[in-house]
Amino acid sequence: MKIDNKIYKLALTGLIAALSYVVFTFLQIKIPLGAGDAVSIHFGNAVCVLGALLGGGLVGGLGGAIGMSIGDLFDPVYVIYAPKTFILKLLIGLITGFVAHNIGRISFTDDRKHIARFAFGAAIAGLLFNAVADPLLGYYYKILILGKPAADLMIAWNAGVSLFNSVTNSIVSGIIYMALRPALVKSGLFMKIGKDRA
Repeated sequence: MKIDNKIYKLALTGLIAALSYVVFTFLQIKIPLGAGDAVSIHFGNAVCVLGALLGGGLVGGLGGAIGMSIGDLFDPVYVIYAPKTFILKLLIGLITGFVAHNIGRISFTDDRKHIARFAFGAAIAGLLFNAVADPLLGYYYKILILGKPAADLMIAWNAGVSLFNSVTNSIVSGIIYMALRPALVKSGLFMKIGKDRA
């Protein structure tokens, strides 16, 4: 069965947006920090990374950015962070997709070791970026909004939770991708991303 790539990517982007919204909004553990701020342990980033592995960087990044930004907009604690969330999640997807599909070309091989190495490596690359960029961008964002003392207090918590989320989300997204890929290939719904240079 041949699938239309444009329609498939559009549908997958919508699915990733919906799943990342649900996972981020309803399956998070929120840790209040005072001054009306909080950090969250969640698996929304895993959905973003999974989208990038399945449909490419733009699909995963845009889906994650839309879903988690909407989650921020509906949460009074996170509403001010929606622009930051959109940028960071888009970049997670783009980085993950680049490593998986442009460097590893995981769509064009059946070697499970190669696929696993690049699926997990791409997830780690995208989420390691987030583990560094989220606290730093958040720090300067908080200086502008809340002032320096509040930003100094929250950066350590944000960095720790971002690192924890990055590690757990990398593992979860890689495991789900490795389990889901054979079913998609068998059903004819697996989409090849990028160009085969072999």
